[in-house]
Amino acid sequence: MNQFQDILAKAAAEYGLSLVPEQLAALDNYYQRLLVWNEKINLTAITEPYEVAVKHMIDSLSCYREELFTPGVSLIDVGTGAGFPGIPLKIFQQDIKLTLMDSLNKRLNFLREVIDELALDGVYTVHARAEEAGKNKQYREQYQLAVSRAVARLNVLCELCLPFVKVGGWFIALKGAQYEDEVREAAKAVNLLGGKIENITPVILPGLTDKRAVIYIKKIAVTPQTYPRKAGTPEKKPL
Repeated sequence: MNQFQDILAKAAAEYGLSLVPEQLAALDNYYQRLLVWNEKINLTAITEPYEVAVKHMIDSLSCYREELFTPGVSLIDVGTGAGFPGIPLKIFQQDIKLTLMDSLNKRLNFLREVIDELALDGVYTVHARAEEAGKNKQYREQYQLAVSRAVARLNVLCELCLPFVKVGGWFIALKGAQYEDEVREAAKAVNLLGGKIENITPVILPGLTDKRAVIYIKKIAVTPQTYPRKAGTPEKKPL
């Protein structure tokens, strides 16, 4: 194992995750490509090995729950950016049918290279804004799971993500220090869009003291056709 794999294996074990050599090698390959591309386009401000291992890789896997990630589950990562949490989740569970959606094609070009290099099957990239794709029948209410990390506040995020989720599926939001305030502020939006907050799991990452949590929202009713509103409106006028 090289330095990054060693750091990642130890951090994962400390968190309670076991990563096999193939997973460590794939996550390392992903990290090396991230560093190369990050010199050309801004993908992440975090590049130091331990920080990437914990704040990107382990953090992405913190939302994994075996009972939700059923074999062959369909998952959309909305506003995927540099591929977190979607790519680490796919490496962790290879049979996920993964869609990576982002509004910036340059980031998707990076992700396409990662997908090819790691020979990841069943991964699709979609160049679109969530507000537009959420109205498209090809994507609307087509996924068992939607995930999103560090994209917007929860009331905005629900409008961007819940339209993609089938009734009975889940929207999983990975949130930072203000998650309690965000949950309170999003109560109306969650209800309006057909969701119900079922679980809030605080997350403590190895070596870090900052507050974060994973919020699990079950889709219990169809999202009204009015939503998502047109691009920019969810941020300007949150529900």
